[in-house]
Amino acid sequence: MDVFDLKDLLKEHADSGERSLGFMFRDALSMSLYILPAGAEDMQKPHTEDEVYYVLSGKATWVVGDETHPVEEGAIIYVDREIPHKFIDITEELRLLVIFAPPYGSLAK
Repeated sequence: MDVFDLKDLLKEHADSGERSLGFMFRDALSMSLYILPAGAEDMQKPHTEDEVYYVLSGKATWVVGDETHPVEEGAIIYVDREIPHKFIDITEELRLLVIFAPPYGSLAK
């Protein structure tokens, strides 16, 4: 069992200087904290893993193909592997818990 404190993860993320902080890796899944500042461009590419995003805080628009959906705190988003997706119109810093299954990078080509 592991217990993670969001305050500790946020500090570790800030200290890293990166947008994404992977903090748990297991055989079946991994988790990351992904933060995009207001006005930022989300540069992510499709992943080889299925993903679940949980919006911890912030506001943005979720884009998959030609579909868009506004998201804010409490939104839960699922996206199949290999599907292009991103966040746009980030009006408030977007803090996301990201769950990859199988673990991030495990199926990378």
